[in-house]
Amino acid sequence: MTDDILKLIKYRFSQAEETLTVAEEMLSNRHYRDAVNRAYYAMFYCGLGLLASKKLGSSKHSGVLSLFSQHFVKTGMFPAEAGGHLRKAFEIRQRGDYREFVEIKKEEAEETIRNAEKFVDEAHRVLDKMQRAEEKGQN
Repeated sequence: MTDDILKLIKYRFSQAEETLTVAEEMLSNRHYRDAVNRAYYAMFYCGLGLLASKKLGSSKHSGVLSLFSQHFVKTGMFPAEAGGHLRKAFEIRQRGDYREFVEIKKEEAEETIRNAEKFVDEAHRVLDKMQRAEEKGQN
């Protein structure tokens, strides 16, 4: 990875961590829709960061999810369960942000945040593994 790509990845991961903190604040203030939104974006930013490592990206959320699945989940680099957390959070966020009369429950927000924490942790692990492999010349 070039220094510029690594800088972008670290920026995206930093965005993710900050956004996850905001999700937790929203949860503690009983703003469950916003908590889910922020938890989803924490995962989304990590996904963008990992895709940048492969010089990939998309202007659409569905494109990012598809590329992430194709290049990280289906290849076994990222656990399918954690990859599923991203898609599930996307669906909940879509429902909460764009449909009328939708109430996001506390339990749903709590689960989404827990899943986002796992996703972010896993993204860090995957990045570390990729960097170690690159250092050994195993791209």
